[in-house]
Amino acid sequence: MASYILKRVTALVPLVLFATLMTFMLIRLSPVDPAEAYFSAANIKPSEEALTEKRIEMGLDRPFIVQYVRVVKNMLKLDFGDSYLSSKPVGEEILKRLPSTLQLAFSSMLLALIGILLLGYLSAVYAGGWVDRMVRILSYIGASLPQFLLGYLLIYIFAIRLDLLPVEGKGTLAQLVLPSLTLAVAIIATYARLFRENILEQLKQAYVDYGHTRGLRPRSIMLRHVVRLAVLPIITGLGMNLGRLITGTIIVERVFSWPGLGRFFVESIFNRDLPVIQGYVFFAAFLYLCTSLLTDLLHMAADPQLRLREKVRE
Repeated sequence: MASYILKRVTALVPLVLFATLMTFMLIRLSPVDPAEAYFSAANIKPSEEALTEKRIEMGLDRPFIVQYVRVVKNMLKLDFGDSYLSSKPVGEEILKRLPSTLQLAFSSMLLALIGILLLGYLSAVYAGGWVDRMVRILSYIGASLPQFLLGYLLIYIFAIRLDLLPVEGKGTLAQLVLPSLTLAVAIIATYARLFRENILEQLKQAYVDYGHTRGLRPRSIMLRHVVRLAVLPIITGLGMNLGRLITGTIIVERVFSWPGLGRFFVESIFNRDLPVIQGYVFFAAFLYLCTSLLTDLLHMAADPQLRLREKVRE
């Protein structure tokens, strides 16, 4: 296990470097001049001499590779520069907003996991019945609705019509419900049907018949064996979605005025705050790859065959 983790962590390094290279190239190829963006964010109309001095200060007069190596060195020291807008370190700005995004992402994932297990299990147990048909209809609706439209629909129903939940802000459990549900619905719609198909596929396997032959109770076979194996692909899918949730809550955070990373990133794009954009992309790539590693480890912990296969390779 230790050697597997070491190999995976080592593999993260070139992937993160590639992500930083692509981001750096796209920023340098964009028509936005970083020096002009700096003065624009500060609402200053610069002279040509001031622009030239700022470009030299930013190292923009140096060759591309020299600029990139300098940026990578600074990032390895967790120095992403200062925000053009707030003049504060980018790393500090990201860490200040990270807890809000993590709270939203994990609550959404918890809601999604409950919904997937409940609806997928009921749909498989009552396959072909009215419960199965209702879950299928809800899955189609949930998967087809855009997140911003679903968010406004939930606001209209639960905040405006029923006056049960607040629309925006952060601080109470009630304020967390609507944005979490908005993010969770699409995941539930995608993976509830997959979980159902996995359960039905496992029920066709020979070990199920062997369990019945031994006199095991059907519920014991279902919960201790069938569900355990059927949930493995769901773990992988949810693990990949966790990284996307943490770094991709932009739309939902805008709709519900949630003070997280997504809203901060959108504001940085509008203000052409290039250090924030570059730091956010680096952080997003690193976080996404880390959640991918965590997913593989959870999958290995839940599947004895994978652990045995890894021991044989070692």
